[in-house]
Amino acid sequence: MTARTAGWTLRRRVVALLTVVGVLLGASVAVEIAVAAKNRDYTHSVLDRTGPLRAQSQELLSVLVDQETAIRGYALTGDRRDLEPYVQGGEREQQIYRSMRGLIGVYPALARQLDAVEAEAGRWRSTVAEPVIRTTEEQGTTAGRALITEDSRQRFDVIRKSVSQLQEGILVEREKGADNIYRTSSMLVLLLVGAALVVAVAGAVLLISLERMVVRPLTGLAEQVREVARGDFQHRIAGSGPPEFLRLADDVDAMRQKIAKDLAEVREARERIEWVNSQLQKQAEELVRSNRDLEQFAYVASHDLQEPLRKVASFCQLLQRRYAGQLDERADQYIAFAVDGAQRMQRLINDLLAFSRIGRLTTGFTEVDLNGVMGDVAGQTEAARQYADGELTWDALPTIRGEEPLLTNLLANLVSNSIKFRRPDVPPRVHVSARLVGDEWEISCQDNGIGIEPEFADKIFVIFQRLHSKDAYPGTGIGLAIVKKIVEYHGGRVWVDTDTAEGTAIRFTLPALPEDVEAAARAAEQPPAGEATGDEAAGDEATAGDEPAAGEATAAGEAAGADPVEGGAPVEPADDGGARVEVPRPRGARAEGTDGTQDSDGTKEAVG
Repeated sequence: MTARTAGWTLRRRVVALLTVVGVLLGASVAVEIAVAAKNRDYTHSVLDRTGPLRAQSQELLSVLVDQETAIRGYALTGDRRDLEPYVQGGEREQQIYRSMRGLIGVYPALARQLDAVEAEAGRWRSTVAEPVIRTTEEQGTTAGRALITEDSRQRFDVIRKSVSQLQEGILVEREKGADNIYRTSSMLVLLLVGAALVVAVAGAVLLISLERMVVRPLTGLAEQVREVARGDFQHRIAGSGPPEFLRLADDVDAMRQKIAKDLAEVREARERIEWVNSQLQKQAEELVRSNRDLEQFAYVASHDLQEPLRKVASFCQLLQRRYAGQLDERADQYIAFAVDGAQRMQRLINDLLAFSRIGRLTTGFTEVDLNGVMGDVAGQTEAARQYADGELTWDALPTIRGEEPLLTNLLANLVSNSIKFRRPDVPPRVHVSARLVGDEWEISCQDNGIGIEPEFADKIFVIFQRLHSKDAYPGTGIGLAIVKKIVEYHGGRVWVDTDTAEGTAIRFTLPALPEDVEAAARAAEQPPAGEATGDEAAGDEATAGDEPAAGEATAAGEAAGADPVEGGAPVEPADDGGARVEVPRPRGARAEGTDGTQDSDGTKEAVG
């Protein structure tokens, strides 16, 4: 048996054991069911047959005795009322016979005895009871009493004896049923004990088998694995027990070999990485030193370059003013070229310095009101706007955390670009708006200029990248690169909206203050009561977290053809030729004109 089962798998062994136990338990259950059915039948016979039969036989005897007593009483008195127990007893006797036959059918001997009782009772009525009743009615009580003799009493004793025999037979059957109940109950107990023994033996066998086939092999395997885990990667893992554990040991040993191989490779790689890290550390130190030298060089070079450039520009301008018209036309042209080159070099150096200082020379983040920033931007770009007959408008803007000088430079570059890249013979209009998107403010600078082709939308933010010649549009090509660097320094992003129908829309994001985001969330949960405005019905987005401003566009504004600006409310021309903006006011926004006054309706006047 051991030789045959040595190659058995653990699953096969467990299944075999469970099959044997299942068969034994199944057979035990089947026998128990049969015995329990027999026990139920025996119990039914005792409780529902022999018990009621015994009681009914006793009642039958009592009914017969009552009839015999009624006959004796009638023979003595001649009163018909004394015969009532006899008449009623006869009816009750028949009922008892019918009831007993319904229960006694499974006992043929008892059925015969019941028939004998009924026959004896019938003979007694025909030979004793009926003659006594007729004689008493016809000849009187003396004649009736004369018929009640010793022979009549013996006839009734025969009935008593038959009923007694019937009762003895019922008692015998009841005892048999009780014995059968005891026997089947004992057998059920024995079967249950046997099933319990089978389960106990199977459990013991299973525990011993698990100890020998599972616990010991697994314990040995775990000890070997711990040996490897302690660092002995050359220790070979050998298994024991069922075939599954042998395969598991082989797999674990294969994994050990692979880990050992990978560990050797890791050690080699770590040595190489340490060497590379040392080289990178040296290069990083060299890079820090080089950056420091470059910053020093840029600072010194920019200041040292400024002086000769100023001299070149100054003396070229002196030549231009003093000798203009005195030399030939080509000389004047050369002088103009020299002046223009020196001035462009100065602007280029200043822009490069500004670009390199972003994020390096910092004053720290504070809460900055962009409305105040736009006021400064309006002052800085006033000369350019007056020259181009342009106008600058903006919605009520939010308060954010950032560096005010950098944000001023950011918006000034965007507004200046919008004014510079205008269409010929079309006064430039620039509008700045803001809306809350998630936890960021999306700020837009929209103009009616020449626009940008979609394929160039990413190139304009590259330093020194120009889409036009310097003769068509002057500049160094570094302004939007500065814009991109400032926006990214503040944790945002910038892009060109290529879906704008007219002009250019440059959008950028800045992180919103937590209180603005919370206010917007509360406003979204509890929308204001009342009917939607026309803009809301059209699907326009109002600034998140704020209430819509009152007011409608005037007929004059519609006649003037004011353009709607994305992200804010429509621009409404005022009577003085400027523009009035009606927008929701974000947190901390100021609605001031360029002179620092505030309109009565809470809007900002355009500067132009």
